[in-house]
Parts: sequence; structure tokens; C-alpha cells
Amino acid sequence: MKTTIRDDILYIDREDLPQYKKTGSVVRNSYFWALRSIACNARRDTDWEFDRDVWVALNRMLLCFTASGYLGYSETILEWNTDCPIPEELRAVSTYL
Repeated sequence: MKTTIRDDILYIDREDLPQYKKTGSVVRNSYFWALRSIACNARRDTDWEFDRDVWVALNRMLLCFTASGYLGYSETILEWNTDCPIPEELRAVSTYL
């Protein structure tokens, strides 16, 4: 998931966010709701925003969903541009593009 930080807010690109589907996979829908529940802004058709206060929880959640094996690695990893330093709280679930 393509990621940026501005003013201590983490943004996940809307094109990379999980989609909720009424008849979709329970795991994917749970992933959608779990991410949305800790976002400070998760409106439709916008990048989702995460306060620095939840970055540790986001890290743990992404590690858990990755370990489950039900989602692809690209769906649970944060991708950063090389000019943006990766915060310590998110290093375990991050990579550079």
C-alpha cells in the first residue's frame, strides 16, 4: 500500500486500500473494518489518514493479517518513496518502492 506522511499523519493511497464487499471474503472484510476503525479519516474515495497515536496498533494489525496467510504480502505492507524516512513504529511492515 503506497504510503506518505504529512504533519505526523500517515496517508494510505485510496487505490491500495482494501475494498468492502457485501458477499466478499470474511478475512478481507474484517481487514477493511479493522483498518477503518483506527483511521482518523476514512471517507470513501479519499486516502485514509492515521494519527501517529495509532501507528503501533497499525503495525501490529498489519503483522497479524500478514501472518494469517489469507492476504497477499502487497496488501499488508506499507510502501514508501525513497525520499521519505520510515518511522520506527512502522519499520516491521514497511518497504521502499
